Amino acid sequence: MKNTALILVDIQKAFEDKRWGKRNNPDAEEKMRTVLDFFRDRNGEVIHIQHMSEDPSSVFYHKGKGFEPKDIVAPLSGEKVITKTVNSAFIGTDLHEYLQSKSIQIVVIVGLTTPHCVSTTTRMSGNLGYETYLVQDAVAAYELKDLEGNNLDPQVIHDLSLATLHDEFATVLDSDQLIDLFS
Repeated sequence: MKNTALILVDIQKAFEDKRWGKRNNPDAEEKMRTVLDFFRDRNGEVIHIQHMSEDPSSVFYHKGKGFEPKDIVAPLSGEKVITKTVNSAFIGTDLHEYLQSKSIQIVVIVGLTTPHCVSTTTRMSGNLGYETYLVQDAVAAYELKDLEGNNLDPQVIHDLSLATLHDEFATVLDSDQLIDLFS
């Protein structure tokens, strides 16, 4: 796991709120945990990203329950935790500097949600020159509305988001392929 970091993006209780609507990949958190356990078992670098809002009405309000990480992937003592206020984990944080200080060249990304913070962080990781891997079964998307107000299926959102990232900003693979690659 030398020169490699796992970045867990926004795996927070806020995403348990019903306001998000339908979601694809109900097993995503289990796959996130599988990848996390793989890194922890090899003493790999693990970085947790949490979205934070100052707005008390936000599900990501920093003093609310939604800000907390989901228990299945909660940080352990000694694991880096970074809070962010925008979609990218690189904007307004010390993530890039931290990765450089640890000589990280390879980044593996899991988390929520595929078309938003996961996608934005993946794009920036690739643009900053990191060899980036996005684990497709360890991310998930929620339904969205198009410009006419029609619901868009979460699986379609997920698949399209991954298609726009693969081979341009990252290598998209599943958790089994990732573990095979890094074993």
